[in-house]
Amino acid sequence: MQTPPEFLAHAAVTLRRWRTADAELCLGLTTESLAHLRPWMAWATSDYALADARDYLSGCETGWAAGTAFQYLILESGIPAGSAGLMGRIGPGGLEIGYWVHPDHTSKGVATAAAAALTDAALTLPGVDRVEIHHDELNRASERVPVKLGYRYIGTCASRFDRAPAESGRCKVWRITR
Repeated sequence: MQTPPEFLAHAAVTLRRWRTADAELCLGLTTESLAHLRPWMAWATSDYALADARDYLSGCETGWAAGTAFQYLILESGIPAGSAGLMGRIGPGGLEIGYWVHPDHTSKGVATAAAAALTDAALTLPGVDRVEIHHDELNRASERVPVKLGYRYIGTCASRFDRAPAESGRCKVWRITR
């Protein structure tokens, strides 16, 4: 698979590819966001450490090289604001978008702008004809993103991840096509 650009932009949001050298930045951004993320992401535990950030970033490099996942640091007006990516886990011809935003940057359209940039980049890649966003059916904040971007709701499915405290275990699936 051809890879998307290492830098993307939409409105005041810039995305740049995560690198293994970003471990301290990743750790700080994540640990500052844990209370905000914990209800929705099972991996967001109080013992998240530098080794976890390094493992995540190593996986980002491996996924990028394999063409299976393209993970980005989100910057709002140059300030680290979260993480977002494209993952090839929904079958041939499709990429899934995932995102989370630091609590200081929520309700400002950051996740929506990041997802817009990722959607545009994904749909320019050869062989990609659809992009999906999956979120727990109880996560209303995450639901606002695909709605704002004109994604079509296509149904629900069981979550494929460990259940976080606020989650129902059922995901809403949204899709946009070329």
